[in-house]
Amino acid sequence: MHEVKLSDGIIALSPLRLDDAEAHLAGEDEPLVRWLSGGPGTREGVEAYIRHCREQWETAGPLRAFGIRVGAHEVLAGTIDLRFAAEGLAPGQVNIAYGLYPSWRGRGLATRAVLLVSRYAASEGGKEAVIQVEPENAASAAVAQRAGFIPGKHTHGEDGTRLDRYLRDLCIETQ
Repeated sequence: MHEVKLSDGIIALSPLRLDDAEAHLAGEDEPLVRWLSGGPGTREGVEAYIRHCREQWETAGPLRAFGIRVGAHEVLAGTIDLRFAAEGLAPGQVNIAYGLYPSWRGRGLATRAVLLVSRYAASEGGKEAVIQVEPENAASAAVAQRAGFIPGKHTHGEDGTRLDRYLRDLCIETQ
């Protein structure tokens, strides 16, 4: 597998690894479960997800899952997923979903990660990035807006949950 590593000098994004499972489980809290994963993780479940993510990288599947890493030791601070195909996405749209562990929130790291992954998505042919946020998740909406996304139409998830969409033209990333 070609190892992708993105960095802005403050954070680095690289594919999730099996040795990230323990740090992910340690960082999981109620907001992360509520807004991102939908249920508390187990070691077996997290490792299975990471193996799936690695397979997606190896086969050029539609999912690119990155660990958000900080510092010289690249401590795992959270995750950011990029999906090139998913229900509700138009051709050329990519979905971005992110979550930081509690001790890393409030430092601008999620915004940095969204900007880095947006540039990567553009380099891989993405035309427009989409972030879908439940209306009560003000922190995630704020990240989208700080990263230059603009409010779009409201939609509903597969379970009927209302989602606010934020959009960013990725064509500006390649100019």
